Amino acid sequence: MKIVIKVTTCCDKGRSKALKTAAIADGVNSVALEGDDKDKLVVIGERVDAACLTRALRKKINYAAIESVEEVKPEEKKQEGDNKKKDEDNTPTPHCCQQPPRCELVSVVYDTNPGTCTIM
Repeated sequence: MKIVIKVTTCCDKGRSKALKTAAIADGVNSVALEGDDKDKLVVIGERVDAACLTRALRKKINYAAIESVEEVKPEEKKQEGDNKKKDEDNTPTPHCCQQPPRCELVSVVYDTNPGTCTIM
């Protein structure tokens, strides 16, 4: 997957922050700055969540907008003896988009005979 995000940075420090933020995201294989003003961040990876990445960039550098998201087809290497299929459907959701549970479901059971000890 290839994601192009427009970022506005005024100096090299901001560009460095943008690159570091994108590089630590789950599933990212490579990160680069492109464009005349180095204002386009190109992220290539597998199962990268563009919305989570953009939100993280906005927190660090204040402005980021998704320009394009493209599916990049990997080059297929043909091997006659190896016809195994990879099962990628069982990959977990990225950490940045998972919300921790706010409460737990607890079941309360009342004992009709409180005179007996049930701990031991």
